[in-house]
Amino acid sequence: MAEFWEEAFKDKQEMWGFEPAQSAVITKDLFVANNVTNILIPGIGYGRNAKVFTDNGIRVTGIEISKTAIELAKNHFGNNLTIYHGSVTEMPFDSNKYSGIFCYALIHLLNKEERKKLLQDCYNQLSDKGYMIFTTISKKATIYNQGTFISKDRFEIFGGVNMFFYDQETIEEEFGAFGLVEITEVIESYPFHMIKCKKS
Repeated sequence: MAEFWEEAFKDKQEMWGFEPAQSAVITKDLFVANNVTNILIPGIGYGRNAKVFTDNGIRVTGIEISKTAIELAKNHFGNNLTIYHGSVTEMPFDSNKYSGIFCYALIHLLNKEERKKLLQDCYNQLSDKGYMIFTTISKKATIYNQGTFISKDRFEIFGGVNMFFYDQETIEEEFGAFGLVEITEVIESYPFHMIKCKKS
């Protein structure tokens, strides 16, 4: 997986531009309204979704598997971001507690055990009353049921990307033990679910 993302970033550099995803903007509003001051972004990439948070006075720490993406982020942010190099499957990278976690378009790239571990690891690093927001691809996406079948709702597409497609039932099943509060739909490049959890 690391090699795949290195190649992706080397070929396309800042492949998604620097406009934040719609769900990042929505999450920023939630975080600002709830006085979230420091956040963790697993799978931060080159920081496309970080700027909307740093611009609003929120300290950002990231985790990223691609060294190329980390270099691109350093070019844009200097030392304003802390980014740990490694896979989210190797969390935690520090012992900090974060008042917010934003995980964009990542969890659906993992297998079931990895998804479970990511949720547990994020929840463990969340402060009391903190929020974690995950965005994940929906079964309503046109690419659902395309490519090579791996297992129920999981397919290999785009020449090597393994993707799990969520619906309400699987969200409740996987996120229910981690303070699931709300599921909303948002259109990014495909129909996505925004999953809001709160640590009580």
